[in-house]
Amino acid sequence: MFSSICGPSSRLGAQEPKPPKRRFGRVRKLPSGRYQARYQGPDGVDRPAPETFATKTDAEVWLTRTEAQILDDEWIDPDAGKITLGKYATDWIDERPKLRPRTVELYGYLLRKHIAPTFGDIPLNEIKEPHVRRWRKKLLDEGVSEVTVAKAYRLFKAILSTAVDDQLIKRNPCRIKGAGQEKSPERPVVTVAQVYRLVDVIEHRYRALVLLGTFASLRWGELTGLRRKDLDLDAGTVKVERQLIQITGKGLVFTDPKSAAGKRTVAIPALILDELKAHVKDFAQNGDDGLIFVGPDDGPLRNTNFNRRVWAKALQDADLPKIHFHDLRHTGNTLAASAGASIRELMARMSHSSTRAALIYQHSTDERQREVARKLDALARGALDKDPLGTQRARP
Repeated sequence: MFSSICGPSSRLGAQEPKPPKRRFGRVRKLPSGRYQARYQGPDGVDRPAPETFATKTDAEVWLTRTEAQILDDEWIDPDAGKITLGKYATDWIDERPKLRPRTVELYGYLLRKHIAPTFGDIPLNEIKEPHVRRWRKKLLDEGVSEVTVAKAYRLFKAILSTAVDDQLIKRNPCRIKGAGQEKSPERPVVTVAQVYRLVDVIEHRYRALVLLGTFASLRWGELTGLRRKDLDLDAGTVKVERQLIQITGKGLVFTDPKSAAGKRTVAIPALILDELKAHVKDFAQNGDDGLIFVGPDDGPLRNTNFNRRVWAKALQDADLPKIHFHDLRHTGNTLAASAGASIRELMARMSHSSTRAALIYQHSTDERQREVARKLDALARGALDKDPLGTQRARP
C-alpha cells in the first residue's frame, strides 16, 4: 500500500539516474582526487590531456575546446612538436637549396654558436616566450654584439614560423618587438685624400684594387672575382657577374653576387682609368677569364691574408685609423650620393633591390644644404624681380 502510494522512486536504495554519456572524450576521477580528460584525435590515437584538472567541469571545458579545434581544423598533434629544435633547425637549413653558400655558413654558425647551446635538445613544443626572452638577454649580457643577437633572433623566429606552418606548434614564441632589427654603428667615410694616401703607400699591385673598390663601390668578393673580360676600359665600365668568397671547409668558391640585383654594370670615373690599364698590363692573369686581382703567387686573393699582410700595414703607413676595406665601398656610395645620384641610381650602383640601403646615403651635408639654399635664393629673387609689387612687399 505504501509503495503503491509513494511509487517506485521512493523505495529504499533507489539509484540516481546516470548522467548522459559525453559525445566527445571522457573524464575520470583519479585516486589523487584530480580529474583526467582523454579523447580520440583525428588520427585515431587515444590521448590524455597534457595536464590534470582540479574539477570535473574544468576537464569538460578542456574537452569542449579541443573538440572545437578539431572541427575547425586547428588541432595540432601534441606528439609532432616533440622533435628537438636542433634537429628541426638543421633540416630547415638543408631544405633551402637556394640559399647562398655564405648564408648557409652564417646560419650554421648562428645555430651552432648561439641557438643550439640553449635550445638544441629542447622539443619545439616546450619552447615558450619567457625562454626566448631569457635567452636573448643572456646573449646580450655575455657581450654578444647587438647585430649578431639580432641575426640569431631572426633566424630562430624564421625556423619557428615554419614549425607553425608545419603544424608542429600552435604559436611562435619569438614575439619580442624589435628584437630582429639590426642597429649597426655607422661606418666611417674615408675622404678622397685619405684614399690616395692609402694608394701611395700600399703595395703597387693593390693600388687599383683600392681605387676600383672605392670609386665603383664594389665589394671585396666582387673585386676578387673580376676577370679581364669583365673590365671594358675603353667604355669605362666594369661588369659584375660573380663573386669569390671563402666558405669554411670548401675554400674559395665562385658564386653569384650577394643580392638579387648584384649582376650589374658600373661606370668607372675617368680619374682611375689609367691606373686600371697599367694594373691589367702588369698584374692581371692572362686570357679573357684571367683574374684582374691576384696575389704575388698569381693566385686568387684571400681576404684574411690581405687584411693581415697588406691592409694593416698600409693603414699604419698612411697614418689612418683602423678602418675596414669594406669602408671604401661606403665612401664610394657616399660620394655618388653627394654627386647627385638618385635613389634608383644608387640602388643600381650598390646592387640593392630595396630603397632602404640607398636612403642611408641620401643624408644631407652642409655643402649640399648651402647649395639648396643658394638655388632657393636665386629662384626667389627671380620671381620677385618679375613682380615689382612683390619686391616692395619683400623689401620694406
